[in-house]
Amino acid sequence: MKYLDTAVTFREFPDEISLCINITNCPFHCSGCHSPELWEDVGTELTYGKLDDLIKTNKGITLVGFMGGDPILVNSLASYIKHNYNIKVGWYWGGTDIPKEVYLINFDYIKLGPYIKELGGLDNPNTNQRMYHCIGTEIKDITYKFQNKYENCN
Repeated sequence: MKYLDTAVTFREFPDEISLCINITNCPFHCSGCHSPELWEDVGTELTYGKLDDLIKTNKGITLVGFMGGDPILVNSLASYIKHNYNIKVGWYWGGTDIPKEVYLINFDYIKLGPYIKELGGLDNPNTNQRMYHCIGTEIKDITYKFQNKYENCN
């Protein structure tokens, strides 16, 4: 599994300072995708050592987010993070269901759903995408957190 680049963001996962790792070779090819460069099999191999380097050089992060990636390999890397670091793990999967190979205990957040331009992203009330908070082996839909971000501001 390869990645093209990374970014530290405050937007992808709620209330987290996230190191987002953009995984390449995406099989979904969503129309209107904001990152079609991730469709190609390009980039740097994401090994445990490379993951260690990325985490250690991005001090202050509270979560590592995998933006795409093979379910088996992402699950393995998520388990590695959970056992070696005191940070959370998130994953954006363009599929509509959590793959059976994925163990929820390895994740704090999972975003599901292909991007459908007419329905918009998580901030659109009509979106098909969902953000789930993983608690043990249970998931809770927290998509509303992206849609009501200004509700309590005065």
